[in-house]
Amino acid sequence: MTLTQSLAKLIVSSSPSSAAHEAAREGLLDFLAVTLPVLRGDFPDAGLNSLHQVYRADDPPTRALLLGYVGHALDFDDFHPDFRGHPSVVILPALLALASQRPEINGGHFLDAYVTGVEMSGRLGLAVGSQHYTLGFHNTATLGTIAAAAACARLVNATERQTAVILGIATTQSAGLRAQFGSDVKPLHAGLAAQTAVIATQLTLAGFHGQPDNVLDSFLSTYCAGQQQPQKLISGWGTPWRIISPGLEFKPYPTCAGTHSAADAARALRHEWLQTGNGMDALIAAIERIDVSFPPGGDIAASVRKPNTGVEARFSLEYVIAACLLRGELRLEDFSPAPVETDIAALAEKVARCPDFSAPPDEQNPAARFHQVTVFLRDGSVLQQRFTRQQSLAIPFDLPAKLRACLPNFTGAKRMELVALSRLENRDSLPRLVDMLFAKQINAASL
Repeated sequence: MTLTQSLAKLIVSSSPSSAAHEAAREGLLDFLAVTLPVLRGDFPDAGLNSLHQVYRADDPPTRALLLGYVGHALDFDDFHPDFRGHPSVVILPALLALASQRPEINGGHFLDAYVTGVEMSGRLGLAVGSQHYTLGFHNTATLGTIAAAAACARLVNATERQTAVILGIATTQSAGLRAQFGSDVKPLHAGLAAQTAVIATQLTLAGFHGQPDNVLDSFLSTYCAGQQQPQKLISGWGTPWRIISPGLEFKPYPTCAGTHSAADAARALRHEWLQTGNGMDALIAAIERIDVSFPPGGDIAASVRKPNTGVEARFSLEYVIAACLLRGELRLEDFSPAPVETDIAALAEKVARCPDFSAPPDEQNPAARFHQVTVFLRDGSVLQQRFTRQQSLAIPFDLPAKLRACLPNFTGAKRMELVALSRLENRDSLPRLVDMLFAKQINAASL
């Protein structure tokens, strides 16, 4: 049995556990939390306006593209460490777009497909190794296309052969480069990946012929710099489900995940200073310079050093550290398309990146990443805090608080209604969710 045949068999026969379904419900709620603010217009997005001028159709491929873009527009959506990208923002738009024209699909079957897609995403990340990302590819786009295709195949009850063809069609269109980080093209990557998965599924169901074998093998041999491990795609499938372990990581900050432990270190420094009874104005005035150290290559995603806009600032270690020192928090409104805040930008100019070459390169083990923030004061004193990625992940995550932050205009009752809807436990839950997300005219009062 070939690699693709084995994989197709696993996808078709996937039967996720109730625990996996529960994790999927959390993923869906987090997706809604970061998607609805843009969809409702609470956080205006110029890129979405441009897309509406070009993509005018109201069909599943277009719906998937636009919803994928919207879900990734704030860069606040979930992350998976095996995938090294954002799985839900590609998988869920594709599934929701297909479900919008398939009223027979129920909530349980939808969750099965979602869990299957996340499983595929994590396994793809393990199979390609770290070099795929290091070479410049954007995993959310490249691997996400294939993961979403697997989820779509499961959703429509494709046969094993149809599933193999769906995977092949999607894989041959996989694309996306990290060079677009900090621009509207990054979230468009998610939309295009979701759209490709939907089209691959529709073409296959319509009888379109594609190679059922060797396409995934070709992808792995072409895009992994010899680091590919194909067996990781199939070995131990669903034991445990990747949506459970290592699980989806929900972002506490609306910035690149590669800045989060630096943010935690800067916030800890601020807290340490305030505990002395001194004000922040005194600290800011006394700062001579700020160093941030990390393993070599640990800033590969946070690639923007001098951002001009809030969108670019999401990918700037310098700006994130400065914002945390000055404000003590990272707010959605600080990372809009508007120009960066002048006081934050001024402090960011004092931040220098200092890779710690005594640490193993980041690509060897991204899970071991750390950020150490050192503040040098003019009187010669030094403040320093260090956070590892694992320490940041250990900080309790409050999904209800994130829901409140993303949807401040929602009443408590409205938020509870959204939580109930995201569980997909009632017969009308999925149709209502689809109607809400794909309504031609979004009425803020009705959401």
